[in-house]
Amino acid sequence: MNFIENANLDNKKVILRLDLNVTIKDGTIVDDTKIVKSIPTIKYLLNKNCNLLIMSHLGKVKDELDKKDNSLYIVCERLSKLLEMNIVFVKDTRDERLKSLLKENRLVMLENTRYEDLPSSLESGCDDALSRFWASLGDVFVNDAFGTTHRRHASNYGISKYLETYYGFLIEEEVKGLDPIVNNIERPFVVIMGGAKVDDKIQLIKSLIDKCDYILVGGGIANTFLAASGFNVGESLYSKEYVDEISGIITEHRDKIIIPSDVVVENSGIINKKNITDVEDTDKIYDIGDATINTYRSYIRKAETIFVNGTVGLYEDERYKNGTEEILKELSKCNAYKIAGGGDAVASVNKLGFDQAFDFLSTGGGATLEYIAFGSLKCNGE
Repeated sequence: MNFIENANLDNKKVILRLDLNVTIKDGTIVDDTKIVKSIPTIKYLLNKNCNLLIMSHLGKVKDELDKKDNSLYIVCERLSKLLEMNIVFVKDTRDERLKSLLKENRLVMLENTRYEDLPSSLESGCDDALSRFWASLGDVFVNDAFGTTHRRHASNYGISKYLETYYGFLIEEEVKGLDPIVNNIERPFVVIMGGAKVDDKIQLIKSLIDKCDYILVGGGIANTFLAASGFNVGESLYSKEYVDEISGIITEHRDKIIIPSDVVVENSGIINKKNITDVEDTDKIYDIGDATINTYRSYIRKAETIFVNGTVGLYEDERYKNGTEEILKELSKCNAYKIAGGGDAVASVNKLGFDQAFDFLSTGGGATLEYIAFGSLKCNGE
């Protein structure tokens, strides 16, 4: 992999792809961690006397209202304040003035690249003309958006096809931090897989099964595994269309996949702990139960490497945070190499105060999973 410290970038016009996809509520940035993590690469390039065109996506853009709600302008303001430098913000993602603006200004930020997904998914579809236009604006492409490395979009994969390409410090940090669960796995290797839906993770789960020794399943994902195992999950969130496929995975890897034996349910406002065999048609599962916590503790205690992706319950709600909190407590006691990856996993670790218990916190969600599963970044167009 080619990293920026190995490149001659002096006085270059650099197209810099960052992951500035932060959570914004009521016009306020909730967590600016991604913005802060972009600063080392920006400062390095500025010290090389580069002029930078900063690009990022923000949220999903499916209609005009999404465009209004997902403008990068508020992010531009925050980054400008953190850098104590002016950033020229360009609202038009194909503004013909970009070449002259980049030539005349040290820092230019383009509006949300996913604005190009209206009306015809040019960004996410990696439209060649769009890729060529963006590439034509610079001399070199620097990709430091680890969180999007699993997506072949015009603003990463597309540009890299037409420009000399290097990776920034954040991606370098991610690759080094994830190496113990990509190339040098100490076993037993345990994956704790949670989150709301299995839909986006099923192919990665298949790949991870071949690499890990055990997968401990929680959250909404567990509901699909429970349904696929023949248990009643009541009115709980699960992915009906994947039940048969998950059933096949369980049959093939019965000794590796560990599912909950008891759960915390809500029914008409009443919360109960139940054995999974006692779940009723009107129950909704929101957390794992005590017996499951104890079972998962036993696997954690014998692990040498642990990867956490997602949470085992609806931890944001005080009533259902026990499972996630108890699992994190157990993780804090063990001596395994521990990594958490993905928004929900890292957010729960930070919120519940267990960040110091982990050897590495990855900024990527799907990107982290893909890198662990396949050991490569697919955002490079070479």
